[in-house]
Amino acid sequence: QVQLVESGGGLVQPGGSLRLSCAASGRIQSINRMGWYRQAPGKERNLVAKIISGGRPSYADSVKGRFTISMDNHKNTVYLQMNSLKPEDTAVYYCNAVLLAYYGSTYSEYWGQGTQVTVSS
Repeated sequence: QVQLVESGGGLVQPGGSLRLSCAASGRIQSINRMGWYRQAPGKERNLVAKIISGGRPSYADSVKGRFTISMDNHKNTVYLQMNSLKPEDTAVYYCNAVLLAYYGSTYSEYWGQGTQVTVSS
């Protein structure tokens, strides 16, 4: 069974930083891409950043220049370094992965349970 386990959320003041981590565990054969989405109360879940394994990252316009996504292929882990945080960054952040499990025949999408990020003074 594949699982995505997130960590690193919390409360931070405006202008502060947080680092989110998401580790994919289980019998994984190959990871195509990993990324982060976020969902604020009453709003849709939107892409924050994603990275294709061995490829270049892409970001939502609202976080460009402030957030950095990176991936450790050996650890099946994706990170999101968030700097210069703003109150509008407050949301539940979800890890996302498209990967091939050993028991699967096609790439499938998986989601983490979500971690709360609150930016407030």
